[in-house]
Amino acid sequence: MNIANAPERMIRASSTTGTHPGYMPGFGNDFETEALPGALPQGMNSPQRCNYGLYAEQLSGSAFTQPGPERTWCYRIRPSVKHTRRFKRIEVPYWLTAPAIHDDIISLGQYRWDPVPLPEDGRPLNWITGMRTMTTAGDVNTQVGMAAHIYLVTESMVDEYFYSADSELLVVPQEGKLRFCTELGIIDLEPSEIAIIPRGLVYRVELIEGPARGFVCENYGQKFELPNRGPIGANCLANPRDFKTPVAAFEDREVPSTVTVKWCGQFHITEIDHSPLDIVAWHGNYAPCKYDLKTYCPVGAILFDHPDPSIFTVLTAPSGVPGTANIDFVLFRERWMVAENTFRPPWYHKNIMSELMGNIYGQYDAKPTGFVPGGMSLHNMMLPHGPDREAFEKASYSNLGPEKLDNTMSFMFETRFPQHLTPFAAKEAPLQDDYIDCWAGLEKKFDGTPGTK
Repeated sequence: MNIANAPERMIRASSTTGTHPGYMPGFGNDFETEALPGALPQGMNSPQRCNYGLYAEQLSGSAFTQPGPERTWCYRIRPSVKHTRRFKRIEVPYWLTAPAIHDDIISLGQYRWDPVPLPEDGRPLNWITGMRTMTTAGDVNTQVGMAAHIYLVTESMVDEYFYSADSELLVVPQEGKLRFCTELGIIDLEPSEIAIIPRGLVYRVELIEGPARGFVCENYGQKFELPNRGPIGANCLANPRDFKTPVAAFEDREVPSTVTVKWCGQFHITEIDHSPLDIVAWHGNYAPCKYDLKTYCPVGAILFDHPDPSIFTVLTAPSGVPGTANIDFVLFRERWMVAENTFRPPWYHKNIMSELMGNIYGQYDAKPTGFVPGGMSLHNMMLPHGPDREAFEKASYSNLGPEKLDNTMSFMFETRFPQHLTPFAAKEAPLQDDYIDCWAGLEKKFDGTPGTK
């Protein structure tokens, strides 16, 4: 399905930048934007009467008294209390929420999956019905942890809208193009880009080019932020100017519609008679954004040794333990390898974090075979893992001249919590039963005599 030439239903503001139509640059900025001139009040938030007969409403993403509160003032055609009526509980069987621990499933193990295929029976899947949960961690009721999903989308949401009261979503496309029509503006998303959709924001997802498949990290905890660069300083990694937040866009459409809400892992639907995407102007710092992963500037060792993978962190969601993330989003993209007398791929390790990896395109240097684009792997906390035999032998005996890792982009959702497999991941997804055998060929090289073998 392709809707790239479909008429635009939302009325957008003029872009504030000439080079990125429809987007404003910056991460966590206080933005202001209006789709109609004079719709945004100046000098105050809640005038007695708003222009155009709009309603003023605040969307809060944090406690009011949190340092640096996250909030956006919205000026909309109807207050959002008009966007819900009585709710009816519905089942969305493949979208699961933590805690979701199944006694008959073993989550301790090194796991890897081939790409989850699109359904062969041709049944349509949209953003909600096409979500497939692979792992869950933590507890949504205490707002800690995450879930990792695969999405499969073959059709657009038509007069259907959704928001999650549980989480913000980090969306990582791998195939196809999507359009997120949100209350605060429009985001078009394709592979090598990511998007952050805040908790509580209403949107629908349209298929621009498909079918579409990708990965989602559902963050129950504190929202994603840029990592503290420490001694790296002010530059490199993900720079704030490369994040793009959409300008205001709205619909004034009276048509039967549905709004589905995810709340504490349950799904509820309500019927209304209009589009809820009716924010004509807004200002604040709680908003969706997109980021082009090709603008990520990696740093690394330029003399010897392999740094910790934390040096590749794009975004982090903090926990209550300083320096220990609820979630880290880590990117392994094209880069030069120049370290001397060094085993250059990731070393063998086991650690406190649980690592779920996905391959967007190309070949990952520690697993040259079997980890294909669209595939995933899971190495849970305190479970050893590392290069397979082929990667170990190549890295141990190759000529260490400057080498560029090219045509490669993989990522990791890393969390301080154990990640539990869902029934779909354990029983339906294309699990590689022989993945554990990739280390079977590693040989004992020790013979008690000095020298390098």
